[in-house]
Amino acid sequence: RMLIDAELLAVIDLIPYDVISRDNLAEVRASLEAIGSAVEGPVFSVSSHRRVITIDGNDIALQIFVPESPADHQAGLVWLHGGGYIMGDADDDFAPMIAEACGCTVFSVDYRVAPEHPFPAGCDDGYNALNWVHANVSEFGLNPDRLAIGGVSAGAGLAAGVCLMTRDRGAAQPAFQFLLYPMLDNLHATTSGQVENHPVWNRQTSFNAWEMYLDGSPGLDASSYAAPSRATDLSGLPATYITVGAQDLFRDENIEYAQRLMAADVPTQLEVFPGVFHAAEAFAPEATVCRRMRSSYLDALSAALLALNSRETK
Repeated sequence: RMLIDAELLAVIDLIPYDVISRDNLAEVRASLEAIGSAVEGPVFSVSSHRRVITIDGNDIALQIFVPESPADHQAGLVWLHGGGYIMGDADDDFAPMIAEACGCTVFSVDYRVAPEHPFPAGCDDGYNALNWVHANVSEFGLNPDRLAIGGVSAGAGLAAGVCLMTRDRGAAQPAFQFLLYPMLDNLHATTSGQVENHPVWNRQTSFNAWEMYLDGSPGLDASSYAAPSRATDLSGLPATYITVGAQDLFRDENIEYAQRLMAADVPTQLEVFPGVFHAAEAFAPEATVCRRMRSSYLDALSAALLALNSRETK
């Protein structure tokens, strides 16, 4: 508690510390759905519609958010929601917030989650959705050179895995990856990963989620598309932004991944916010450090998309 930002201390006791497992996952999902239905979320100046695409016999739903005044040949973002690979859906608050703040069209992917659909289902959905958007940029008035991929928590881990997959398969690569406290490492063999009682997402919950996602515990043999920290070669990946809180279970694996990207000559921006635990802005959105973190990552994405536009027009 001494290391957590003072404004965030007030909400810690409101956050359940219970471990999520296969046994109580249905109950946790139902509880989160009830809370989401009861709480009125923020209103954003965007339009949205749902689109279902079918690839290899599998239906993938996309929630598409478009800013009020879309630009010609504007930027697009394929967005992957959070939820530890075991929860969540495409209709989150991040996607419309990003569409409004950054003036880009956001394609939020309703990818399949574990344990009903373990890896590679969710990663395949992200990969196929990205390829579909690339193939249909003209329908949405997008510039194919200004297409990014991003996500939050597990969704950010998926985004990183999809980038590795597109590189290895020679598919159309996104121009930028936008990773908010990504879930990258199934082992948590780091200093921050040894702490048992991180708020929101504790160590045992994370191990349980990884076991459900990987349908077992392969350790170091986990696929790098599932756990990108297992990748030995990070060269040839798109420019990257990573942010994480200093009191997040994922802190050190995120820092190490950023360092390895930089060592592989991938342009990388890393930001670590002191006193912040996992997904703190969802619980204390008006806290000063959360406002600063949110403003910083939205500015970073806007700047990256603008830079892509400048590079393309030269």
